Order: sequence, then C-alpha cells, then structure tokens
Amino acid sequence: MPETAEGTAPEAASGTGAKGIGRGPGRLLLSLYGVFTVAALSRAIVQIVLQFDEAPLAYLLSLLAGIVYAVITVALWRGGEGARKVALVSCTLELIGVLTVGTLTLVDSSAFPDQTVWSDYGMGYVFLPVVIPVSGLLWLRRAAQPQKAS
Repeated sequence: MPETAEGTAPEAASGTGAKGIGRGPGRLLLSLYGVFTVAALSRAIVQIVLQFDEAPLAYLLSLLAGIVYAVITVALWRGGEGARKVALVSCTLELIGVLTVGTLTLVDSSAFPDQTVWSDYGMGYVFLPVVIPVSGLLWLRRAAQPQKAS
C-alpha cells in the first residue's frame, strides 16, 4: 500500500479504514466510551462495595456495562482490523444488553430494585447507552469498507 508524505497509510491518514477507527467520528465515540467507562465502573464499584446486598443484579450489570465500555474504548484507541472486530462484537453485545435490560426494567421493574446503566434504555444517561452502540456499529461498518482511490 502506498504511503503518504507523512509516512502513514492513506486509510490511517484519512481517518477511515480499520486503522483509523478512533479518528474522525471515531474520536467522538472514543471520547464518549472513555467517559462512560469511568462513569459506569466508578458507579458500579462504589455500589458493589457499599450496597451490594440491596441490588446485586443491577450493580453487577453496571459493572458488566463498564467492562464492555472499557473494551470498546481500548479497541477504538488501538485501531487496526482486529481491534475493529473486537469493537464490533462488543458494540453488538452492548446493544443487546441495553435492549434486554431496558425491556426487562420496563416489564418487571421489581427485578431491578436500583437502576443500572442500561435501565429503561439508558434514560438516566439521556439514552446515550442505546444511541452510542448504534452509532458505533454504523461507524465500524463504514470503517471496514475499502476506500476508493482519488
């Protein structure tokens, strides 16, 4: 693959392609996932340490969400085709989790005595937990498409 004047592959320089998944729109996703990683993990750790007996399932689900966010953050930061695939699988699992937990919290709210990151489709987080994985999946799909030569 030819290199640009800066010595980088065109796909990385343009912010598209698997190497550039954390660039362009991916940079916004990387930032959002970074913030969500810190928020979800911090909240979950505090709740598990101080209140675990009150709502263990909710707190463990928040911990799981934080771990998924961390995996996606690292994958977006690393770039490359392998990282893109990891991020794609993780975003898919995140979306499944948000939709499942969101539906369960609406159908049987007594099963979740306290909120999780994914409760009510992320309503406590301005619905970002459902918007971000959809955006991530769209971006990762676009990043995998080969770019046309100019």
